[in-house]
Amino acid sequence: MERKVGSSTVTAKEVKAALEKTRTLSAEEEKVLRMRHGAGASSTRAPLPRAAGDNQELGDELLLIEMQLMKAMRARAGGKPVATASSKPVAATRARDAAANPTKDKIVRALRKKK
Repeated sequence: MERKVGSSTVTAKEVKAALEKTRTLSAEEEKVLRMRHGAGASSTRAPLPRAAGDNQELGDELLLIEMQLMKAMRARAGGKPVATASSKPVAATRARDAAANPTKDKIVRALRKKK
């Protein structure tokens, strides 16, 4: 068994740079390395890497799928527009909703009593 002549210190910056380049680690392995060496996750403001890479055709197809999913999500959520200054007051809307559903109103009153 030979003795090592020199020693090297790995900094958090070096670990972070190496982890950004590699694609062979599992999520758990990457997490362990980040925790072990004190290398935080990459910036939350940094743009996400594009799945299509340089392939323009694949990029267009992925954009189309994303747009269809966003449209379906908005339709499922009811497509409620964002409140503006000209829209009805929120208190008036809640009062109308409470009057329209007595069962919900009864449940809310019972929950408030429990506090």
